[in-house]
Amino acid sequence: MSAAAVFDAVFRRAEADVPASFAVHGPGGGVVLDPAMWCRDDVPGDSTLLAACTGPTLDVGCGPGRLTAALAAAGLAALGIDVSAAAVRLARRRGAVALQRDVFGPLPDTGRWAHLLLADGNIGIGGDPPRLLRRCRSLLAAKGRLHLELAPPGTPSWAGPATAHHGAEAATIAWAAVAADDLGDLAATSALRVVRTWTEAGRWFATLTPR
Repeated sequence: MSAAAVFDAVFRRAEADVPASFAVHGPGGGVVLDPAMWCRDDVPGDSTLLAACTGPTLDVGCGPGRLTAALAAAGLAALGIDVSAAAVRLARRRGAVALQRDVFGPLPDTGRWAHLLLADGNIGIGGDPPRLLRRCRSLLAAKGRLHLELAPPGTPSWAGPATAHHGAEAATIAWAAVAADDLGDLAATSALRVVRTWTEAGRWFATLTPR
């Protein structure tokens, strides 16, 4: 089962309001994700993340589109991308503009985005955080900003093959986790610099900009 198929199954259950468990276990630890949370209209901590976006924003791994839709409702140009067709369908139903795309493939307005979002554990996409951050840097305008969510400091950072569990179904995916206290070195290897870190509602965030 592919990663996209696992996420499709999760979002189809969420769409039908059927409880769905989802966890990713990798070489350095595990991440338990809450599909029901992704489908809410807002989550504690979202407000400060959204406030950081003041111009055209690309929401990478948008899921059901709560952040993309909130930005659009605030009058900002926002585009969500996700590999899951089910997620994109839910995002569009919410009123968000969303495309079924891989962040590493061709995307609109490459090199011109004012803001990028990597929320809800999406720093793990692709299982190679330096590669993902370099890709995000290439999507940003010269003075653009990348806003990302991190694991709490003191937790393990890891990257590599992981097992995604969704009920009785499982798939091997490439995933990663990055702790807030490991971000400085990672940013430096990706030609980015950290301009701000903050915490809200038990969540950890940072803003990076091209060097």
